[in-house]
Amino acid sequence: MPMTVGGGIRSVDNIVAALRSGADKVAINTAAIQRPEFLSEAARAFGRQCIVLSVEAIRRGPESWEALTDNGREQTGVDVVQWVAEAETRGIGEVLITSVDMEGTEKGFDVELIKAVRSNVSVPVIACGGAGEGAHIRSLLKATNCDAVCCASLFHYNRVPIPALKKELAAGGWEVRL
Repeated sequence: MPMTVGGGIRSVDNIVAALRSGADKVAINTAAIQRPEFLSEAARAFGRQCIVLSVEAIRRGPESWEALTDNGREQTGVDVVQWVAEAETRGIGEVLITSVDMEGTEKGFDVELIKAVRSNVSVPVIACGGAGEGAHIRSLLKATNCDAVCCASLFHYNRVPIPALKKELAAGGWEVRL
């Protein structure tokens, strides 16, 4: 399983340390918004497959989301959809998009957000924030064509056992390892 390390990745030296510690990829949020050219430098040095843009998105209106930094505490004024498109031109290999509005609610994903991001980049998109049951994941995959789903409390609190979710997804036609 590829391991992605995020949090505090602010320099090429931080990336080297993460990779030497066993990471396969790094997720970058705050440093990327503060200095977008860092993404280009990182992609040139390590390859785009290693660089994941992490975005914490909060809804600001219809079809409008702002990218937050510093673990979702700081506003940036940066439009999420424009930002992911720019980041792709700078060399990222994936986008991990977290809905701050839905994270931890267990009420489902911000499908509109994931669709907007998916339609503006060609790199893989990983959706995060909102899974509370298998139906949420099925609905997300059906509606957005995202490439992967990140789930936390769904498994931490044993809402759905991993083998049961895999069987549910496989029965729905999605490719999973059983």
